[in-house]
Amino acid sequence: MRCPFCQEPDSRVLDSRTSDDGTVIRRRRECPGCKRRFTTYERVEERPLMVVKRDGSREYFNRDKLMTGLMKALEKRPVNMETVEGLVTGIERELRDSFDKEVPSQEIGERVMRSLRNLDEVAYVRFASVYRQFTDVNGFVQTVQQLKNKENQGSSGEDE
Repeated sequence: MRCPFCQEPDSRVLDSRTSDDGTVIRRRRECPGCKRRFTTYERVEERPLMVVKRDGSREYFNRDKLMTGLMKALEKRPVNMETVEGLVTGIERELRDSFDKEVPSQEIGERVMRSLRNLDEVAYVRFASVYRQFTDVNGFVQTVQQLKNKENQGSSGEDE
């Protein structure tokens, strides 16, 4: 594996671990040239999954794009990278299990919203504000109110 820092063509594997669900191998590596360390991930190459956008256009599902969106929502929040990677892996696995070739972008957004709602309320509201494309403050207030109502229902022991 080429070093991302000095471009040395070889590196040494220091540690290998599988993910919780066994679908990814994480390898910690060290460059013999510059002695810096870096991490690589090995996963099975999946069949292509197309995302159908709101305007009808299609693009390949991009795990990195999903990770970037989650990282923006979780910026400065007390959530570690391992949790975020697990979230992305879980959402991707659900999508691949539920959809054969194409998935509507709305479905991805809704699954991210459900995951964030359970993980971090601030990140949930941040993501919702971009995903739902609020045009005024009323939509934002309504989303926060729904979150508060769900919280109140949970604390009073009522079912949804």
